[in-house]
Amino acid sequence: MKLKKQKKKLKIFKQKKIREECGVFGIHDFNDASTITALGLHALQHRGQEGCGIVTFDGKNFHSEKRHGLVGDNFTNNEILKKLPGKSAIGHNRYSTTGETSLRNIQPFFADIYSGGISVAHNGNFTNALKLRDKLVRDGAIFRTTSDTETVVQLIAKSKRPKMIDKIIDTLFQVQGGYALIMMSNKKLIGARDPLGIRPLVLGKIKNSYVLASETCAFDIIGAKFIREIENGEIVVIENNNLKSIKPFTKKKSRPCVFEYVYFSRPDSYLQGKCAYEYRKDFGYELAKESDDVGDIVVPVPDSGVPAAIGYSQHKKMRFELGLIRNHYVGRTFIEPKQNIRSFGVKLKLSSNKSSIKNKSIILIDDSIVRGTTCSKIVKMLYDGGAKEVHVRIASPPIKYPDFYGIDMPTRKELLAANKNLKEMCKHIDASSLKFLSIDGLYKAIFRESRNKTYPQLTDHYFTGDYPVELVDQLKDDKITQLSLLSGKSSN
Repeated sequence: MKLKKQKKKLKIFKQKKIREECGVFGIHDFNDASTITALGLHALQHRGQEGCGIVTFDGKNFHSEKRHGLVGDNFTNNEILKKLPGKSAIGHNRYSTTGETSLRNIQPFFADIYSGGISVAHNGNFTNALKLRDKLVRDGAIFRTTSDTETVVQLIAKSKRPKMIDKIIDTLFQVQGGYALIMMSNKKLIGARDPLGIRPLVLGKIKNSYVLASETCAFDIIGAKFIREIENGEIVVIENNNLKSIKPFTKKKSRPCVFEYVYFSRPDSYLQGKCAYEYRKDFGYELAKESDDVGDIVVPVPDSGVPAAIGYSQHKKMRFELGLIRNHYVGRTFIEPKQNIRSFGVKLKLSSNKSSIKNKSIILIDDSIVRGTTCSKIVKMLYDGGAKEVHVRIASPPIKYPDFYGIDMPTRKELLAANKNLKEMCKHIDASSLKFLSIDGLYKAIFRESRNKTYPQLTDHYFTGDYPVELVDQLKDDKITQLSLLSGKSSN
């Protein structure tokens, strides 16, 4: 009976909860702040394509504009930007994974509270949001959205601390998970990163004004200088072109998300002092070292597999060919929220380059396999284009566990590697052979320049099942987890 109630509650959670891997941007004390923010969001478009929003402050009032769709389709209009006056602004690109696609769920969120106005933009996911939300609702809070981000706004509003920054600190001690937050009050721009640094947040400067963003590529487009990454567990407070760093949490070792290296960060963004493109080339290099010499040509799945394919071909000294041509006017299949769009999008997005692949034995390189739907369609496309063999090589380990820190991952029942062994996966995608980069190879590539023989651990639960932050909303008691509920099995 207890398990039945837990499953019912989980079903409600799945229907209502929104988990996001989004892009956030903020600038303080700069003319045309809304235009700069729109440009920054444009550079971060890959992190979220469902909706976008900007909130500005003009010294007296807050102004907000939110739209469905892409930044370029909404915030290049001068008439819209005129509605966003002020020298401080924050912005958000939304990518929902569950829940309704509604304008009310598009961030940044704004509220007038006792200490003044507060606007919040969030990338990540709170693993105890459901528990906190239930308590807030019982205490009389009224929620307008189905986003876990609104929990932060409610907690800030309910805090008894007198100063805004103290209210925010009070709130951050209550939430758990992976998050990067950019907040704007009447006087300050505030950035916060979770205690393990799972979600990314970086600091830059344009002239005398500070800028915060999810990735460094957002600085390049506006001509800002990258200063540093916000540290794990750090809060930065920007006011009058001065920056104050606050570290209220007990110091922990940083564990950034490995998928930022593998997939999400734009190739020209920097992570831990190195370009994401270089990391991905190194993944391909390590994958080549672990793979047999088969095939005539190396073909990437564009654009996600290109850097790894270059690294692979360079190590193997094999010919690199664009055997697949991408239509760049179609969005990324992984980031679309519905499975039927993913499946349909493959044919719209890619076509085989028959002149390069006919009668060839192909090494097909991609960064990951999630469900296997896209990969199987690409393999078929290559065979239909005349390929003799298709040997699939994946520049990351098998994804066996879902994510609860802000990246769209299916349930474990839907993950290909969680339910099939290597031979079964190979048959499922109809490949001639299949090989994944090992966990060891992944770490060797990321820490290639390190002199240490032991590597610091990243947030790599996708491959290992090691969740570094307790899954409060998923952990129903000591023995039953969301993972077991989703598979219909007890973890006894």
